Amino acid sequence: MHSTSLPVVHAVTDSASMLKKGFVERAEGVMQALGGRGAVHLRCSRTSGRRFYEIAAQVAELQERTGCWLIVNDRVDVARAVGARGIQLASHSLQISEALLVAPQVPMGASVHSVAEALVAEKAGASWCVAGTIFETPSHEGRPPARVDFIRQLAGAISIPIIAIGGVTPENVVEMIAAGAYGVATIRGVGWENNLDQPVTRYISAYDSVSGAERDDHLDGERSFT
Repeated sequence: MHSTSLPVVHAVTDSASMLKKGFVERAEGVMQALGGRGAVHLRCSRTSGRRFYEIAAQVAELQERTGCWLIVNDRVDVARAVGARGIQLASHSLQISEALLVAPQVPMGASVHSVAEALVAEKAGASWCVAGTIFETPSHEGRPPARVDFIRQLAGAISIPIIAIGGVTPENVVEMIAAGAYGVATIRGVGWENNLDQPVTRYISAYDSVSGAERDDHLDGERSFT
């Protein structure tokens, strides 16, 4: 398992951004901007396994040069094949215990929407959880958001790092950290369509504005990444 601390800013793709021409170059720009404090989550439901693997393999090559993690969503086989530094599992994915049989040395996160789900994931061996939806987003319009109280509830129930997702903006980061989140994840805030400017770095700046925040450590010293 990689000994590097879990990144605090997670840049998540969607199918449209990942399948658009020039994605690998844009991903490289994001990874260079975030460095070792960031992770790119490769997530796409609209392509073949072969094409997904080819893209993942190219992005995986950028990890050593940039320090940024590649986290592959759902496809445990692809993550292991390309040497991704992490795997993110959703409710439709393999369970943590099943995925660990395939890639026992790769840190894994679980997407959770309740305290009960988070407790199950932690017990099964998840290294972190991605928790949401915190604020309403276009992709989850109409779904009652969990809001900040959900992060507080999770922080009181589990010891693995919590990554808040769902409408989280740089302006929300301080509030998320204060509630007990280890870091944040964003899709729209990455600026996947912009080839030059990297707005995702605003999340790093916001994280650093939290009093006492340091490069690799979360304010809650008891919350550790395995």
